[in-house]
Amino acid sequence: MRALIGGLLLSLAAASWAADTIVTTNPETGLKSWKKSDRGFSLELVQLLPEFVQATYASRDLPPAIYASMHDYCIFGTIARNETSAPLSYRVAEWRYITADGKQHRLRTKSEWIATWKKLDADFSYSILPDDMSFEEGDWAQGFTTPRIAPGTRFDLVYVWRQHGKTYSGKLENLACPSGTGIR
Repeated sequence: MRALIGGLLLSLAAASWAADTIVTTNPETGLKSWKKSDRGFSLELVQLLPEFVQATYASRDLPPAIYASMHDYCIFGTIARNETSAPLSYRVAEWRYITADGKQHRLRTKSEWIATWKKLDADFSYSILPDDMSFEEGDWAQGFTTPRIAPGTRFDLVYVWRQHGKTYSGKLENLACPSGTGIR
């Protein structure tokens, strides 16, 4: 009986750390966002339309080749936060997106985008989620996350972070690259 109660308490404690994904839809645009907080690390991905991304770069007088280099990628606005009272860190190079066929794929990192853009004569590093971050309590980072998928494609994102010398992972499931263009 004692083992049963101990096991039940352990599962309840683990369940309290497990987080549900909150999916919201913008009523004006129909665009979705997915947010999950787990063990104090919060990650949110927000669908972006290609026109928004193109306008972001055009408004900074960047060469059209920058946006063209992203043509085969679905771009999400991403917000990562430390919601604990202790430092934590992440590395995008460890994150993977999983397509419907079960294959895992690397995300292209900010450093990789910067190298591509420099070859296009553009010195720009503003928009992509930082490669790796160490957060203090309440710190956050934002930027674009870029899986190489077609519009309308569904996928899962497995992300990794570290805190107190331990490595944790989470998963945002059933994300979708927006299939339409333009605001509804």
